[in-house]
Amino acid sequence: MMPTFTSKPERPKCKSLSYREFQNAQTMVFAIEEINNRADILPGISLGYKIYDSCGSIEMALRASLSLVNGANGSQMPCQRTNTIQAIIAETSSTPTIAISATVGPLNLPVISHFATCACLSDRTKHPSFFRTIPSDYYQSQALAKLVKYFGWTWVGALCSDNDYGNNGMNTFIKAATEFGVCVEFSEAFFRTDPREEILRIVEILKKSSSKVIVAFVSYSDMDVLLGEVAQHNITGLQWIGSESWISDMNIATGKWQQILRGSMGFAIPKAEITGLKEFLIKLNSSSDIDLYKELWETIFQCKLPSQETAGSKIMCKGNESLNNVQNQYTDVTELQIANNVYKAVYAVAYALNSTISCSKWDTNQSKCLDEVNNTWQVLNALREVNFFTERREKVFFDKNGDPAARYDLLNWQQGEDGTTEFVKVGFYDASLQPGFQLSFNNISIVWAKNQHQVPVSVCSESCPTGTRKAVKKGKPVCCYDCIPCAEGEISNKTDSVMCLKCPPEFWSNKWRDTCVPKLVEFLSFEDVMGIILVLFSLLGVSFTLGIAVVFFVHKDTPIVKANNSELSFLLLFSLTLCFLCSLTFIGRPTEWSCMLRHTAFGITFVLCISCVLGKTIVVLMAFRATLPGSNVMKWFGPLQQRLSVITFTLLQFLICVLWLTISPPFPYMNMNYYQERIILECKLGSNFGFWAVLGYIGLLALLCFILAFLARKLPDNFNEAKFITFSMLIFCAVWITFIPAYVSSPGKFTVAVEIFAILASSFGLLFCIFAPKCYIILLRPEQNTKKHMMGK
Repeated sequence: MMPTFTSKPERPKCKSLSYREFQNAQTMVFAIEEINNRADILPGISLGYKIYDSCGSIEMALRASLSLVNGANGSQMPCQRTNTIQAIIAETSSTPTIAISATVGPLNLPVISHFATCACLSDRTKHPSFFRTIPSDYYQSQALAKLVKYFGWTWVGALCSDNDYGNNGMNTFIKAATEFGVCVEFSEAFFRTDPREEILRIVEILKKSSSKVIVAFVSYSDMDVLLGEVAQHNITGLQWIGSESWISDMNIATGKWQQILRGSMGFAIPKAEITGLKEFLIKLNSSSDIDLYKELWETIFQCKLPSQETAGSKIMCKGNESLNNVQNQYTDVTELQIANNVYKAVYAVAYALNSTISCSKWDTNQSKCLDEVNNTWQVLNALREVNFFTERREKVFFDKNGDPAARYDLLNWQQGEDGTTEFVKVGFYDASLQPGFQLSFNNISIVWAKNQHQVPVSVCSESCPTGTRKAVKKGKPVCCYDCIPCAEGEISNKTDSVMCLKCPPEFWSNKWRDTCVPKLVEFLSFEDVMGIILVLFSLLGVSFTLGIAVVFFVHKDTPIVKANNSELSFLLLFSLTLCFLCSLTFIGRPTEWSCMLRHTAFGITFVLCISCVLGKTIVVLMAFRATLPGSNVMKWFGPLQQRLSVITFTLLQFLICVLWLTISPPFPYMNMNYYQERIILECKLGSNFGFWAVLGYIGLLALLCFILAFLARKLPDNFNEAKFITFSMLIFCAVWITFIPAYVSSPGKFTVAVEIFAILASSFGLLFCIFAPKCYIILLRPEQNTKKHMMGK
């Protein structure tokens, strides 16, 4: 009904009596009577109390707190005189407690709550006189986040009560869960008094949700309303994770929707026992003069006491009713988590008073102290220093924020043998331990939703396997992602990697992109098909050269061998043999010595070879000039001069090679530029100038030889020696001119193959062009191997 603002609003009224709240109130009375009967605490001083029923209303809670401060009469146990209130124990929920604490805080009046868990109450600037015997929701929210992370649930839904308890607790949970990599699909707040349409909207969200785990930071009264609608829509299979407000509530656990919540899990205040409380609770009878007790009696037995007005269809109480056989939340002492907090709160006040009071007025007749404690700030300071053990050896103290030590039992809702729901302790959480040890589990198996024994899976995207990385979907939370394979050369060796790791330069990713393996080292080896072919051609060239040498040696006295300067011919054959053999140094794994040997051996042997050819060419030219009248040219280029020319030309190349090796020699080099997946092991030239100086010197001698042979090509000679030298030099120069671009552009081991091919091709060209015609005459045309035939022209 909307207010009209034409009359005063009606005072709120309590609709029903809560057995649990009444048990809490009776626990406070029990603790006070127990303390009054002890001689070691407050000797000679009796504690009194006033009880107000706020019915969960903020307005009624504030009215009650102001009545206590002002000393208004609302006492359930009248005292002989008006006493100063020393502490307020309240409330069961956070929102009324915040209002009470903010109101009486400036008066230095301590407020101790047994069930107000909002983390906001730890703010000493706003609540300087607040204490509690239940841990702050900050620790519970942290514990819930760690629980969700522990089971790998990265995609969860969240519900909370739309009050300080739920909103603050859920905000802390979401913040902690986000830090652990957990995503919240939705977060909805509601209150039990919301319109049914609002509750149905949340039910629809639950039905459409893809998350299988729901974290409910909800008070037990709000949870009761939500579950009624969830049951009507038959929403099952969800794994509920609850806060301490409802996870240990027997009314919910034994309700008609217990099947929906079977397998639920959450943190609760540890169980406790209070000796004598059961007997104290059931000794209540119908003869009490206190209205609240009469209301409890009538509510439990559904009857009307004779002193009360008869209303409705209730029958009159018979007078023989007894609480001994009653089983409800008031008489149940198996779950005393909250009642134990009330018990500890009363004792905390008693110990604080005990440390502040020193009696100066003693009534010897009644054995009572007549002093009054008027300074509440003394009690407030004493509460900050309280530190004691209960009869069950539970340590009670408050930290600088007025909070106790945060310890929780991890409960799992399991079906008992009789079909009822049982709270089974499967682990615990202790915030005082190191982070890695705060959450622990015992060996009791956990039952999940639908009585499953396998941990449910609640993720937005399946885990990315090794070899892939997570890529967040556009417009989605970070928990929703695609699994992208790592690129070549990158790996991820663990699941759910957010990035791929680049392999070191000498390694490459395997087929599955989960391990870096050494790159394949490539070089021209003797086992390669190409290497085998080149070796065969090299050995074939050596064989041909040795065969020709044998033929020349056998026929060394014949005119054709003598006419071709046998000494230079044998030296040329020797150098050609070395040329063929030096190609073998280019095959095999490059080492420091092989790299230096291959280029220097190649350079020196080829210069030796070209020097011999050059000598033969000069001999041909000089021979025909010597036949002219008065010519004495041959004495200037006789055998001695021929030897000296060969040695001189070769020595110059030797000096170039020595300088090259001294200044910047070739060395083995792992070339990773051509291919990403393999390494080309090659010989780095060291000094490019040295390499091209060696080749340039060879080219210079070859060009000189070619020019001289070309000039002598038309000289009279039956065996066309100058023509064959010209042709061999033409082949030699053509091979090495084409070698240069091929060498520069060929990748990897093909560079070496090109160089070997050039060596073999030019060597075969010299061998066949110069010696093949002579062998043909010697072996197949012996009749032409005569002095007469040679001098025919």
